[in-house]
Amino acid sequence: MSARRFAGTLIVVLLSATSWAGTRLPTVTHDGRPYVELRRVAASLQTKLDATPASTRAHLRTRDTTVTFTRNWSQVLVNGKPVMLDAPVRVKQGVWLVPESFVGRVVPTLVAGAPAGAPPARTVAAAVEVTLEDVRVRSYPSFTRIVVETSAAVPHRIESSGPREARVRLLGLGNGAQVQGIHDGLIAEVRLERAGADGLLRVVFEGAAGTIRPTTLADPPRLVLDVARPAEPTTREGREQIGPLKMIVLDAGHGGHDSGATGPTGLMEKDLVLDVTRRVAKLVEAQLGLKVRLTRDADYFVTLRDRTSIANRERADLFVSIHANAHRETATDGVETYFLSSEATDGAARQVAALENGVVQLEQPTGRAAGQVDIVKAILWDLAQSEFQTESSRLAEVVHDSMTQSLRISNRGVKQAGFYVLGGAAMPAILLEIGFVTNPKEERRLKETKYRDEIARAIYAGLVEYKRAWDQRGRAAAEPSPVTRVR
Repeated sequence: MSARRFAGTLIVVLLSATSWAGTRLPTVTHDGRPYVELRRVAASLQTKLDATPASTRAHLRTRDTTVTFTRNWSQVLVNGKPVMLDAPVRVKQGVWLVPESFVGRVVPTLVAGAPAGAPPARTVAAAVEVTLEDVRVRSYPSFTRIVVETSAAVPHRIESSGPREARVRLLGLGNGAQVQGIHDGLIAEVRLERAGADGLLRVVFEGAAGTIRPTTLADPPRLVLDVARPAEPTTREGREQIGPLKMIVLDAGHGGHDSGATGPTGLMEKDLVLDVTRRVAKLVEAQLGLKVRLTRDADYFVTLRDRTSIANRERADLFVSIHANAHRETATDGVETYFLSSEATDGAARQVAALENGVVQLEQPTGRAAGQVDIVKAILWDLAQSEFQTESSRLAEVVHDSMTQSLRISNRGVKQAGFYVLGGAAMPAILLEIGFVTNPKEERRLKETKYRDEIARAIYAGLVEYKRAWDQRGRAAAEPSPVTRVR
């Protein structure tokens, strides 16, 4: 037995832990599960892994088959056909790791040509009783997302998609009948019914039928159905070619009975960020020419879910959530900016997200969410923000650079973490931590009207720069391609 460290986590390598066709592949333990280095799998197949440490996807190709892996996803594509693994693909310190189950279920098919995913799912399902955990629905400007979360992976089949309703059979899911009224202009209601040993999900349309795009996710197991509105794209990719930025939603964190962080002399985060947010709004409306919508304009409580729902209903172009930080070490200071990711940049980023996500406890003190330790883990990639991660990263870097260049304060960097408030935004979205109220020196500055103006102007300047770059890209995309002149 040998040991190796990936990103500060001790991973034990068990030699000769798994094999196929007489080939022994060592496994590593990550998150309590056995993994195999993907390059070793490729070598055993006498092929090469097409991937880099920074890439989002990896490809493994044999003579007749191409397998596509996506980091942090449990679904792989075998010649375009989705196959679910029992754990997500990971990349640790530049090394691509695939769950050990991939070796037994998929690798033999790459040589023998048998259907991918053997043994059949029913063999596994027979040993595990599958139950319904939750059905949730969320409406976005161009699509409605239906998420069916279950206790174990459930095979599905789209049986029909007619003008009035679509039917999806969930094989082996025999419990959990329910009805949810939606009425968002696309879907009237979602009904889950018993159909023998299976579940039958009926999506009833209000008008013209939408197009369904299914995706299966893991950790926890769930089926995600994106129902696109007729004659509209399923995502807003290429948005910059459509037109300029028109509206921004500014979100002042916390409010009402949720005071957020509190400083040593009583400065409350909810009051600080509301004041700064109002100042930013005035600058943007007066000087940048964008419409501004505030998620709250006074001291009242707004749920995390409702904050991005407001932005989605308004079809906003940008979502900026403004917060103030806290730390048990009172000397900690500085500004940091976040965009959404399923994996936090570091432990500190994870703690900040956990603190902000704790507001959910105030929303549903007796509900299902209150008992869950990691609520974001269950819903993060069910939501729309993954489609805007690159643009959110750009927005975060531009605004953060403006703040650190304008303010006399420590630069804590641009980071990624699982912020629930960002997950539902169907547009580029960032979260700003404008300072630490728990730092006595910083708290004094944050109380000053002049300094709050400086913060607001720094944020505004970042938005000005982002809009300039956006408009420039839009103009470049709209220009006709150069025509080669033939002489």
